[in-house]
Amino acid sequence: MPSPSPSPSAVTRLPRDSHDAPAGERPSARSRLFLPLIAVCTAVTAANIYLAAPLLPLIADDFGSTPSAVAWLASVAQLGYAAGLLFFAPLGDSVNRRRLVAVLSLVAAAALVAGAAAAGTGALAGAVLIASVATVVPQLLVPLVAERAPADRRARHVAAVIAGLFTGVVAARVLGGLIGQAFGWRVVFVGAAVLTAALGLATAFVLPVERRRRSGPLLAGLAALPSVVRRSPDLWRACVRQAGMYGAWSALWTSLALLLTGHGGDGYGMSTAAAGLFGLFGLASSAVAPLAGGLVDRFGAAKVVRSAYLLAAVSVPLFWLGGQVMAALCAAAVLVHAALVASHVANQTLALTTTSTPATANTAYVVAGFAGGALASALAGPAFGHWGWAGVCAVAGAWLLLGWAATAVPKR
Repeated sequence: MPSPSPSPSAVTRLPRDSHDAPAGERPSARSRLFLPLIAVCTAVTAANIYLAAPLLPLIADDFGSTPSAVAWLASVAQLGYAAGLLFFAPLGDSVNRRRLVAVLSLVAAAALVAGAAAAGTGALAGAVLIASVATVVPQLLVPLVAERAPADRRARHVAAVIAGLFTGVVAARVLGGLIGQAFGWRVVFVGAAVLTAALGLATAFVLPVERRRRSGPLLAGLAALPSVVRRSPDLWRACVRQAGMYGAWSALWTSLALLLTGHGGDGYGMSTAAAGLFGLFGLASSAVAPLAGGLVDRFGAAKVVRSAYLLAAVSVPLFWLGGQVMAALCAAAVLVHAALVASHVANQTLALTTTSTPATANTAYVVAGFAGGALASALAGPAFGHWGWAGVCAVAGAWLLLGWAATAVPKR
């Protein structure tokens, strides 16, 4: 894989702390823990972004509001994550990742504790925003994983981290709903804070020791984002297509609690705990990620992305039917998660290998995806309030159409 550009930084690794053990030498415990711990840390930190979504009915009840009136909290988390990516993820090419991972994990944990103590939606939104800004640890680590992976297994290594990410998303919905129903939503926030601090510090410990000497401005990677995307049509296409895919998924998944817990024509009247269990269908993503990685390594990213978009297109009408038929909703949940993770593995592998500055390119890719997701979520809440579940499905379908149509003609 191409090495990062020498302009932002130069890197010197301490020889005995490298994970690349010399031939014939047994890998250290730190080396063996490298990929599994990064995957678990990714699961925990990714869960923070979606922590509020399954708890919206409980938060609304606590603050004397309605679930649709506080649905915007899910968008705050996604926008905060996108902002954190813009400022922190490009630093993976220029600063000491061990220190940055540790500091961001502690900041995110502190913000989650503050959120648990919030007395109103304004204070909670501020805490969620800060926690999400600091929850960028996975995207500091994915470029490192891709860099260290053998070329013929790179997509599979990236897929292992992505599987952890989506496992965290599922855990946020399932465990968050169950624990929130039993002990209250504030306990969920405190538990997430403890796990974030513990896993973040443990992950920082197993990372390679790096001595980075910056030769340019601290935010040089951020300033370089537009030119990096402009020079790489493959990166631009990956960014736009993932924004469409992630936006469609986000509109559906962040609004699902409103459908499952709602009453009357648009709702199944479930409890928060029962609605949270619906998130188990998201485990399809964790199962698909390794398979998608192997397919990308064998057939290339473009074919996998096309297949993923086809699956997502089939899932949208099934979601619409699922407003009345539970079996259709279950099938749609499996399909959309399979589509999202396959698209993500393919597009992120492409983003990480198409330029000489992988951390900066990865930042552009993930920011594009989360910006698309945040905007779709922001529209999905009002759409549900005005047109019910059909309005949410319309937003998802529009996002898929925009994501594919915008890249159908090759960018010169």
